[in-house]
Amino acid sequence: MPNILVKLPVGVFNAAARATLVAGINSAAAAAEQIPDEPKKRMLCWVVLEEVAVGNWTCGGVDMSAQLVPVLVQINVPHGVLDAAARAQYVAAVQQAVTAALPDDTRHIICSCLINEVDDGNWGVRGMIWHLRDFAEHAGFLHLQNLMQ
Repeated sequence: MPNILVKLPVGVFNAAARATLVAGINSAAAAAEQIPDEPKKRMLCWVVLEEVAVGNWTCGGVDMSAQLVPVLVQINVPHGVLDAAARAQYVAAVQQAVTAALPDDTRHIICSCLINEVDDGNWGVRGMIWHLRDFAEHAGFLHLQNLMQ
């Protein structure tokens, strides 16, 4: 049950590219977090796209938009959902999703992916604190179903 914020340079991703990107990020989340292929479970994967105006995104203090497409992906996930292999899989799949969304762009596509694992008891849902067991129940994490016993 991730909350994912994606920052994109304004005007680079058209509607079709954004749809491809969101689909790819959702697939990456489901695979890495082992969320079952059930619409009710998948609805808990939130992705927010936010465009950053030209000139407000620099690399080393320089606007590099002519040479590269920077994309920042911040993934918030409950602590205990991912292990090291799942984190590596997640990051690789997110980079693939970003690249697949811009197949004809000749610039370097660079995705910086931050995985923030939220400590148990620090995530509120519908006005209540949820714990890993709550996430396992609602998101259906296949590898954490032992918490339901």
